[in-house]
Order: sequence, then structure tokens, then C-alpha cells
Amino acid sequence: MTWNWQESGWPHFRFQTERLAAREAVFLQKSGVVVGTVKHLPDDERLPLVIDLFSTEALKTSEIEGELLDRDSVQSSLRRQFGLQTDNRRVAPAEQGIAEVLADLYRRFAQPLDEQTLFQWHDRLMQGRRDLNHVGSYRTHAEPMQVVSGAIHAPKVHFEAPPSSRVPQEMQRFCAWFNDTAPGGKHPLPALTRAGIAHLYFECIHPFEDGNGRIGRAIAEKALAQSTGQPSLTALSRMIQKKRSEYYDQLEAANKTLNVDDWLHWFADTVLAAQDYTLHRLDFLLAKTKLLDRLRGQINERQEKALLRMMREGPEGFRGGLSTSNYTSITGAPAATARRDLAHLVELGALVRTGQLKGTRYWLAFDRAVGSQR
Repeated sequence: MTWNWQESGWPHFRFQTERLAAREAVFLQKSGVVVGTVKHLPDDERLPLVIDLFSTEALKTSEIEGELLDRDSVQSSLRRQFGLQTDNRRVAPAEQGIAEVLADLYRRFAQPLDEQTLFQWHDRLMQGRRDLNHVGSYRTHAEPMQVVSGAIHAPKVHFEAPPSSRVPQEMQRFCAWFNDTAPGGKHPLPALTRAGIAHLYFECIHPFEDGNGRIGRAIAEKALAQSTGQPSLTALSRMIQKKRSEYYDQLEAANKTLNVDDWLHWFADTVLAAQDYTLHRLDFLLAKTKLLDRLRGQINERQEKALLRMMREGPEGFRGGLSTSNYTSITGAPAATARRDLAHLVELGALVRTGQLKGTRYWLAFDRAVGSQR
């Protein structure tokens, strides 16, 4: 098997820019809508929205790698990073690390990419890891860096990265390429093209012992942010996690050739789908804020707790709708009290009721269209 980094033309990827022109235009148009929506919000509304979006990305980029994080801990750490009031909970290293990386990405997206930044990201992501020889530095092991599956006696090699001895030189060249292709650089590339190649290029080098996927996706987000001049709020990791198997198949195929048109088409479509989700999520979060403001002083603690629990599910909604028994489980209220509370929320226009008797379900009124499709 010959990998792309073994070809004579490496790392000069081949692609046809004009084939992505329509997608590039759509990306910039949708980015303007996202930026416009967030930019005109007051600070006390903007940062909570950013934290909500970033917490989902933190969970999903880790979930792609098989690591499940605690949402409340991630949000608490993000709030601390942005100087907001927190619940002072103890946050585990994994949740704290990804929050620190995303906050740094948000604040310093416009800065050139350098090895120091990558080392800092890796150090934060790998906090508490005692199974790695190198944290905050490139791998140095002599054995091949491979992605394999199957039986031990007959493994299937999906990918092999350049040997560790080549990593420092490869990464210096990668950082130079990333900065040269930025807007205003020596050889600027369109947004989706640059982000897609940046992610693939980094993954092909695979410079760290672990954490390459999370850092590679952060690099793609940095590229997208630089193209719009604003921190990226694209739900890229969420969309990739949703298509995880397809993502790995696409990466494996792209690792074997310097022609990256197929990869770029898949990546571009994934980013555009992620943008659509972000816009839907923003609409949801804005509607959520308005609803809670309108209900202030009109609902009890049980009702507020149940609403917040439903809202945590995001635009996808509470799976199957909220039942009386769900409400009882969430709040600890007796069935009769639960029915009265739910009826009151319907009267206030917070929930919409569907079904009868045991089939009765409740949906958030402002997101009924999503609930009705369940």
C-alpha cells in the first residue's frame, strides 16, 4: 500500500477549485446570517449562546473518538473560561481541557497557526493522561503510527502516518502552508477548500500520540473562522459525529491519493449541513431565552426544571415528547401535581399537548414543528 505522503508530489494536493465554487458561495452567505444573528445580541445573551453551541461541539468532537464527557461539567468550565458565573463544581481534566481549547480557538482564531499553539492544545486535551509518553509534544516512537482493525493475527491497516522522525519537518511545512493559504496570505484559498485540506493534511501527518482527530477538527474550525473574520460557530463536530463511519471511510480513501476532490466535496457538504444545524440551533436558543423571560414569575421550580430538561435536548426535542410520568421522574412531583403543572404550562403557551390518556404528550410550543415530526 502506498500512502499519499509517500508519493513524489507530497504534500501538493490536487483539486479543482471551480468545482466547489457554488458551495463556497453558499457557505459565505450562510456565515453572514450566523454572524449577523449573534453579533447584534447583547453580551449577556451572546456568551450563553456561544457556550451552549461550544458545549455541544466539545461533547461531539470527543464522542467521535469514543470519549463521553459530562455536559454540565463542560458548560461550567466554558463559563469559567469566558468569565461568567459558575456553579463551582469540580471539573474533570477531560472536560476542562476541551473547554480550554475551544475558548482559546474562539479568542485567537485570527492568529497564525504555530507549533506552540498546537502543543498547548495537546497539553490541555491530554490533561491527566498517564498512558502517553509525550504530552504537549510530537510523537517520537520508532514503531509505525497506524490505524488498524480486525484480529491481532490478521490486522487491516486503514492508515499509516509518516515515521516519527519526519514529523517535526512535516509540521513546520504544514504550519507554513496553513498561514500562507489564509486570507491575506501569500497563496489564499477559498474557505471550504482550505479548511478541508487543512484537516486532511494534518490527519495524514498524525503528529501526536493521541488527540489528532480533535486537534484536526479544531484546525478546520480555525480555518473557517479566519475566512469569515469571526469565531466559527459551525456545528462541524456534531455533523461529523452523526456521519462518523462515513467520515472515517472518506479519510481512509483520501489518505491514499493526492487528488482530494472527492474528500473536499464530502467535507464541503458536511460543513454546509453543519451550518444549517447551527442556524436552527440559534433560532431554538433565541426562542428558548424569550420563552423563559416571558414565563419568569409565572411558573414554579418544578415547571422550570422540567422545561430546562426538555430544552437541553436542543432542536431535536425531547424524544417521544414529555409524558406525565417523565415529568414525575424529572421533578419528583406526584402524578396529580404533575398533571396540574403540565396543564398550567399549556395554558401559558409554553407547551403544546397532543394525544389522549396514556398517549398524552407535551412538546415545547416554540419548537412544535420539530416535535410533530417525531
